[in-house]
Amino acid sequence: MKTYHLTTPIEDKDIEDIRIGDIVYLDGIMVTCRDVAHRRLVEEKRPLPVDVANKAILHAGPIVKDLGNDKYEMIAVGPTTSMRMEKFEEEFVKQTNVKLVIGKGGMGEGTQRACKNSKALHLVFPAGNAVFAATKVEEIIDAQWKDLGMPETLWVCKVHDFGPLIVSIDTKGDNLFEKNKIEFNKRKEEEIIKINKEVRFIK
Repeated sequence: MKTYHLTTPIEDKDIEDIRIGDIVYLDGIMVTCRDVAHRRLVEEKRPLPVDVANKAILHAGPIVKDLGNDKYEMIAVGPTTSMRMEKFEEEFVKQTNVKLVIGKGGMGEGTQRACKNSKALHLVFPAGNAVFAATKVEEIIDAQWKDLGMPETLWVCKVHDFGPLIVSIDTKGDNLFEKNKIEFNKRKEEEIIKINKEVRFIK
Protein backbone atom coordinates (compact mmCIF):
# COMPACT_ATOMS: atom_id res chain seq x y z
CA MET A 1 0.00 0.00 0.00
CA LYS A 2 1.34 3.40 -1.04
CA THR A 3 0.21 6.97 -0.38
CA TYR A 4 -0.14 9.54 -3.14
CA HIS A 5 -0.83 13.29 -3.16
CA LEU A 6 -2.62 14.42 -6.32
CA THR A 7 -3.33 17.94 -7.51
CA THR A 8 -5.80 18.84 -10.25
CA PRO A 9 -5.57 18.93 -13.20
CA ILE A 10 -4.74 15.22 -13.13
CA GLU A 11 -3.12 13.57 -16.15
CA ASP A 12 -3.13 9.88 -17.04
CA LYS A 13 0.53 9.53 -16.06
CA ASP A 14 -0.24 10.84 -12.56
CA ILE A 15 -2.46 7.87 -11.73
CA GLU A 16 -1.30 5.02 -13.96
CA ASP A 17 0.83 3.44 -11.21
CA ILE A 18 -1.78 3.79 -8.44
CA ARG A 19 -3.34 0.49 -7.43
CA ILE A 20 -6.33 -0.71 -5.43
CA GLY A 21 -5.78 -0.34 -1.71
CA ASP A 22 -3.48 2.67 -2.13
CA ILE A 23 -4.30 5.92 -0.34
CA VAL A 24 -4.79 9.27 -2.06
CA TYR A 25 -5.00 12.84 -0.76
CA LEU A 26 -6.38 15.47 -3.12
CA ASP A 27 -5.64 19.15 -3.69
CA GLY A 28 -7.47 21.29 -6.21
CA ILE A 29 -10.97 21.16 -7.68
CA MET A 30 -13.61 18.64 -6.58
CA VAL A 31 -17.27 18.90 -7.62
CA THR A 32 -20.13 17.27 -5.71
CA CYS A 33 -22.15 15.34 -8.27
CA ARG A 34 -24.70 12.62 -7.69
CA ASP A 35 -27.88 10.99 -9.05
CA VAL A 36 -29.79 13.73 -10.83
CA ALA A 37 -26.73 15.43 -12.31
CA HIS A 38 -25.61 12.09 -13.73
CA ARG A 39 -29.09 11.51 -15.13
CA ARG A 40 -29.22 14.96 -16.72
CA LEU A 41 -25.96 14.38 -18.55
CA VAL A 42 -26.46 10.77 -19.59
CA GLU A 43 -30.21 10.43 -20.14
CA GLU A 44 -31.29 14.00 -20.86
CA LYS A 45 -28.19 14.85 -22.89
CA ARG A 46 -27.67 18.09 -20.98
CA PRO A 47 -24.00 19.10 -20.81
CA LEU A 48 -22.60 19.74 -17.36
CA PRO A 49 -22.33 23.46 -16.60
CA VAL A 50 -19.03 22.68 -14.86
CA ASP A 51 -15.91 21.34 -16.56
CA VAL A 52 -14.75 18.30 -14.57
CA ALA A 53 -12.19 17.06 -17.09
CA ASN A 54 -8.98 16.02 -15.32
CA LYS A 55 -10.59 16.86 -12.00
CA ALA A 56 -12.58 15.01 -9.32
CA ILE A 57 -16.24 14.47 -8.51
CA LEU A 58 -17.67 13.43 -5.15
CA HIS A 59 -20.88 11.43 -4.81
CA ALA A 60 -22.31 13.49 -1.96
CA GLY A 61 -25.29 15.57 -0.86
CA PRO A 62 -23.60 18.15 1.34
CA ILE A 63 -24.93 20.59 3.89
CA VAL A 64 -24.02 24.10 2.78
CA LYS A 65 -24.58 27.46 4.49
CA ASP A 66 -25.59 30.35 2.24
CA LEU A 67 -23.59 33.40 3.31
CA GLY A 68 -25.22 35.70 0.76
CA ASN A 69 -23.74 37.41 -2.29
CA ASP A 70 -23.03 34.02 -3.90
CA LYS A 71 -20.79 33.02 -1.03
CA TYR A 72 -21.15 29.63 0.63
CA GLU A 73 -19.64 27.64 3.48
CA MET A 74 -19.35 23.85 3.54
CA ILE A 75 -20.77 22.50 6.81
CA ALA A 76 -20.75 18.74 6.14
CA VAL A 77 -19.94 16.71 3.05
CA GLY A 78 -20.25 12.98 3.62
CA PRO A 79 -20.20 10.62 0.63
CA THR A 80 -23.33 8.90 -0.58
CA THR A 81 -23.47 5.32 -1.87
CA SER A 82 -21.61 5.21 -5.17
CA MET A 83 -23.52 2.18 -6.46
CA ARG A 84 -26.52 4.46 -7.00
CA MET A 85 -24.57 6.04 -9.88
CA GLU A 86 -23.38 2.75 -11.35
CA LYS A 87 -25.81 2.71 -14.29
CA PHE A 88 -24.61 6.17 -15.36
CA GLU A 89 -20.93 6.19 -14.41
CA GLU A 90 -19.37 4.51 -17.43
CA GLU A 91 -20.94 6.99 -19.85
CA PHE A 92 -20.40 9.90 -17.44
CA VAL A 93 -16.65 9.22 -17.24
CA LYS A 94 -16.43 8.75 -21.01
CA GLN A 95 -18.17 12.06 -21.74
CA THR A 96 -16.51 14.21 -19.08
CA ASN A 97 -12.97 12.76 -18.79
CA VAL A 98 -13.19 13.10 -15.02
CA LYS A 99 -10.18 11.40 -13.42
CA LEU A 100 -11.28 10.77 -9.82
CA VAL A 101 -14.72 9.49 -8.82
CA ILE A 102 -15.09 9.55 -5.04
CA GLY A 103 -17.89 8.06 -2.97
CA LYS A 104 -18.94 5.43 -0.45
CA GLY A 105 -18.80 1.70 -1.05
CA GLY A 106 -17.82 -0.11 -4.21
CA MET A 107 -18.96 0.13 -7.81
CA GLY A 108 -19.53 -2.44 -10.53
CA GLU A 109 -18.45 -3.61 -13.95
CA GLY A 110 -19.45 -0.45 -15.81
CA THR A 111 -17.25 1.71 -13.63
CA GLN A 112 -14.45 -0.84 -13.90
CA ARG A 113 -14.57 -0.51 -17.69
CA ALA A 114 -14.69 3.28 -17.40
CA CYS A 115 -11.63 3.39 -15.16
CA LYS A 116 -9.70 1.08 -17.47
CA ASN A 117 -10.72 2.66 -20.78
CA SER A 118 -10.63 6.31 -19.70
CA LYS A 119 -7.77 6.02 -17.18
CA ALA A 120 -9.66 7.06 -14.05
CA LEU A 121 -9.92 5.95 -10.42
CA HIS A 122 -12.80 5.23 -8.10
CA LEU A 123 -11.96 6.04 -4.50
CA VAL A 124 -13.75 5.62 -1.18
CA PHE A 125 -13.91 8.27 1.52
CA PRO A 126 -14.44 6.71 4.98
CA ALA A 127 -18.07 6.99 6.04
CA GLY A 128 -19.10 8.91 9.15
CA ASN A 129 -16.64 11.75 8.62
CA ALA A 130 -18.79 14.37 6.89
CA VAL A 131 -17.88 17.22 9.24
CA PHE A 132 -14.17 16.36 9.06
CA ALA A 133 -14.38 16.27 5.25
CA ALA A 134 -15.87 19.77 5.25
CA THR A 135 -12.76 21.10 6.99
CA LYS A 136 -10.80 20.09 3.89
CA VAL A 137 -12.94 22.35 1.69
CA GLU A 138 -11.09 25.66 1.58
CA GLU A 139 -13.69 27.42 -0.53
CA ILE A 140 -16.83 26.85 -2.58
CA ILE A 141 -16.00 28.71 -5.76
CA ASP A 142 -19.16 28.04 -7.77
CA ALA A 143 -22.60 26.45 -7.57
CA GLN A 144 -24.52 25.20 -10.60
CA TRP A 145 -27.93 23.57 -11.11
CA LYS A 146 -29.15 25.04 -7.84
CA ASP A 147 -32.69 24.33 -9.03
CA LEU A 148 -32.05 20.73 -7.96
CA GLY A 149 -31.82 21.70 -4.29
CA MET A 150 -28.89 21.61 -1.92
CA PRO A 151 -28.06 17.86 -2.06
CA GLU A 152 -28.00 17.67 -5.87
CA THR A 153 -26.41 21.05 -6.68
CA LEU A 154 -23.02 20.92 -8.35
CA TRP A 155 -20.88 22.50 -5.62
CA VAL A 156 -17.48 23.36 -7.05
CA CYS A 157 -15.01 23.10 -4.20
CA LYS A 158 -11.38 24.00 -3.77
CA VAL A 159 -9.98 21.34 -1.46
CA HIS A 160 -6.70 20.80 0.32
CA ASP A 161 -5.43 17.46 1.60
CA PHE A 162 -8.88 15.90 1.01
CA GLY A 163 -8.71 12.35 2.23
CA PRO A 164 -7.77 9.72 3.09
CA LEU A 165 -9.23 8.24 -0.08
CA ILE A 166 -8.91 4.48 -0.56
CA VAL A 167 -8.56 3.36 -4.18
CA SER A 168 -11.27 0.82 -4.90
CA ILE A 169 -10.95 0.65 -8.73
CA ASP A 170 -7.70 1.46 -10.51
CA THR A 171 -6.74 2.23 -14.11
CA LYS A 172 -6.23 -1.48 -14.78
CA GLY A 173 -9.87 -2.11 -13.91
CA ASP A 174 -9.03 -4.04 -10.75
CA ASN A 175 -11.81 -3.81 -8.16
CA LEU A 176 -10.90 -3.96 -4.46
CA PHE A 177 -14.44 -4.73 -3.28
CA GLU A 178 -14.85 -7.61 -5.74
CA LYS A 179 -11.47 -9.09 -4.82
CA ASN A 180 -12.31 -8.80 -1.13
CA LYS A 181 -15.66 -10.48 -1.79
CA ILE A 182 -13.92 -13.46 -3.39
CA GLU A 183 -11.51 -13.76 -0.46
CA PHE A 184 -14.35 -13.40 2.05
CA ASN A 185 -16.41 -16.14 0.38
CA LYS A 186 -13.38 -18.43 0.32
CA ARG A 187 -12.80 -17.94 4.04
CA LYS A 188 -16.51 -18.31 4.74
CA GLU A 189 -16.63 -21.72 3.08
CA GLU A 190 -13.58 -22.84 5.06
CA GLU A 191 -15.21 -21.75 8.32
CA ILE A 192 -18.51 -23.44 7.43
CA ILE A 193 -16.67 -26.74 6.96
CA LYS A 194 -15.05 -26.33 10.40
CA ILE A 195 -18.36 -25.45 12.05
CA ASN A 196 -20.18 -28.36 10.44
CA LYS A 197 -17.64 -30.76 11.92
CA GLU A 198 -18.29 -29.35 15.40
CA VAL A 199 -22.09 -29.46 15.20
CA ARG A 200 -22.56 -32.63 13.12
CA PHE A 201 -24.27 -34.29 16.07
CA ILE A 202 -27.19 -31.84 15.78
CA LYS A 203 -30.09 -33.41 13.89
